[in-house]
Amino acid sequence: MNQLEQVRAGQPAPAVSVDLPPLSLYLHFPWCVQKCPYCDFNSHQLRDALPEQRYIDALAADLATQAPLVAGREIHSIFMGGGTPSLFSPAALSGLLATVRAQLRMAPDAEVTLEANPATVERGRFAEYRAIGINRVSLGAQSFNSATLRALGRIHQPADVLRAAGELHACGLGNFNLDLMYALPDQSLAGALADVTSALQLQPAHLSHYQLTLEPGTVFAAQPPPLPDDDLAWAMQGECQALLAAHGFAQYEVSAYARSGRQCVHNLNYWNNGDYLGVGAGAHGKLTSSAGESGTGLRVQRSIHLREPRRYFASAAAGPQWRDVPPADLPFEFMMNALRLGAGFALPVFTARTGLPEAAVLPALQQLARDGFMQADSAQWRATPLGQAWLNDVIQRFLPAQNSQAGAGS
Repeated sequence: MNQLEQVRAGQPAPAVSVDLPPLSLYLHFPWCVQKCPYCDFNSHQLRDALPEQRYIDALAADLATQAPLVAGREIHSIFMGGGTPSLFSPAALSGLLATVRAQLRMAPDAEVTLEANPATVERGRFAEYRAIGINRVSLGAQSFNSATLRALGRIHQPADVLRAAGELHACGLGNFNLDLMYALPDQSLAGALADVTSALQLQPAHLSHYQLTLEPGTVFAAQPPPLPDDDLAWAMQGECQALLAAHGFAQYEVSAYARSGRQCVHNLNYWNNGDYLGVGAGAHGKLTSSAGESGTGLRVQRSIHLREPRRYFASAAAGPQWRDVPPADLPFEFMMNALRLGAGFALPVFTARTGLPEAAVLPALQQLARDGFMQADSAQWRATPLGQAWLNDVIQRFLPAQNSQAGAGS
């Protein structure tokens, strides 16, 4: 019986003899005013009154079940995502955060992020959110072109983003992100650059800039809109990156750009293969524990909740379902995150996060370096520009079958 199993069985948590990764908390809010046709997240159109307090109570019950699994560990970040968390009032989120602080050990400087749709935040609410401990906001701007926003099924207008950004600055919440997409329906290169220029004028601390993709199961996948071709999308990416760099936004992840010191702590924990509790409908989690009674080695487990809100209400108090990640899958899972980072990773970090020896991935890394997709500087492995352009193919080299073949051939 390992550490997590002992806690879930009601036994005292054993002393941990391994260095565990940093820990975060993700809270999922599954409702939106309207489902966007490109969205494959666990979001559901709100057709009746928001069950605000009932859902807050369900989150509290869910958290109470999981909190003993991380007893004594410090939470470094909280991310309230969705869906649209800004549909929930400051009073409701204040009660939830009070529950979190009572159940978990919070770092004094913990980053607390709220995702917000500019059209769902009433005037003055950002000051109230800041007063309850939210110190970072992520605004879903997507574009500053009204026709494009309509094509994307967004319910806000560019003026809503301008108002929201102004209120964030006015209340001292200057640490905010703008979500921005490119390669949008009928978008030109000039249009993509105009969106970035408009975003920069609002002086965000962070900008997420990513290409619209047609995800399976979405309306856009079934009825594709007219999108720019691959060459135009590539030109948009390159010129927008150059514009962001010229304004002091360093690219530290595939689609994340930040001013100095404003990288997203929560997302960095994901990309560095840290641990996180997932609380809420459809939320995922990951926890590392010592393996076996000897306390040596690592065991990585992942959790998943039921996605549909009504089913989540019925199951929240029981907590999520957990499964072991087979050791053979850990190299792929690690690289799927770490290789998104511009800085890459050091091999000792791979061992610390997976419990596997460096030899489990070194042959594949060396082959990728010979092929021009990877490079190592001062023991830090990262994708080359060519590797970044073909990142999905690079990561697939670490799938169990591919990785074993790379090891056998070296």
